[in-house]
Amino acid sequence: MSAPRVSFEFFPPQNLEASFRLWDTVQVLSPLKPRFVSVTYGAGGTTRDLTRDAVATLHKHLGLNVAAHLTCVRATKEETMEIAEGFAAAGVTEIVALRGDPPKGEGQFSVHPGGFENSVELIEALAATGKFTLRVGAYPEKHPDAADGAADVAYLKRKFEAGASEAITQFFFDVEHFLRFRDACDKAGITGPIVPGIMPIENWKGMRRFALNCGTSVPGWMDEAFDKAARDGREELLATALCTEMCSTLMAEGVENLHFYTLNKPELTRDVCHAIGVTPEMRLENVA
Repeated sequence: MSAPRVSFEFFPPQNLEASFRLWDTVQVLSPLKPRFVSVTYGAGGTTRDLTRDAVATLHKHLGLNVAAHLTCVRATKEETMEIAEGFAAAGVTEIVALRGDPPKGEGQFSVHPGGFENSVELIEALAATGKFTLRVGAYPEKHPDAADGAADVAYLKRKFEAGASEAITQFFFDVEHFLRFRDACDKAGITGPIVPGIMPIENWKGMRRFALNCGTSVPGWMDEAFDKAARDGREELLATALCTEMCSTLMAEGVENLHFYTLNKPELTRDVCHAIGVTPEMRLENVA
């Protein structure tokens, strides 16, 4: 079983200390020769300018293949497309096109006056320019706003039909959720690649809260396992083992690409990548 190809998600820094943390994260993970790295937007588009600056810096100074997140929130269609054109002018031609989360405290997503109504409209507009490779989100477990899992699959199909070339999933803790979702997508006639999103667990209590807010189910046994690991001082070991096992299972099921949500903390992601055969030496041999 050959090593998978990997990609990494970062978030833009909001202060000097965070800038150093992002730089350190990139320095640790870039030797693994990722297919691409992506840079997120904050909820409600709150880090739009920071995202633009981080994307430009990573692309220009480090030569990484950077995918910029772009959302529909808090902007007119013209403003959103102007941002996209700015990415293209800077040489960034990969975009992760998303509806986006509403600003904190606003509850459900609402369409901005004159803005894109949803991610499909955004994808169609970006695809029409002919300038971008487009990636989109996918949900192995029901999106909080979806009627059911079948609606998620149907909507993903619309995204591919609108011009997406690849989908990246929300993170999950149970591999079966991804495998069932992949089978449902195949049955629905979706032929584009669906890449599992992997979230290494840096802090279980924080991750648990985040997962529940995202609609990601949390297996009961994980609470007990991390409670015991905390008492023994082995939380990091457990997190590495669980993530490595998940990735290995996905690879055994034919998954060739993995996308890691790094939270700008690279060590656990790096250790998992090494454990599944993604090393700087391996990548250099493939390039030679």
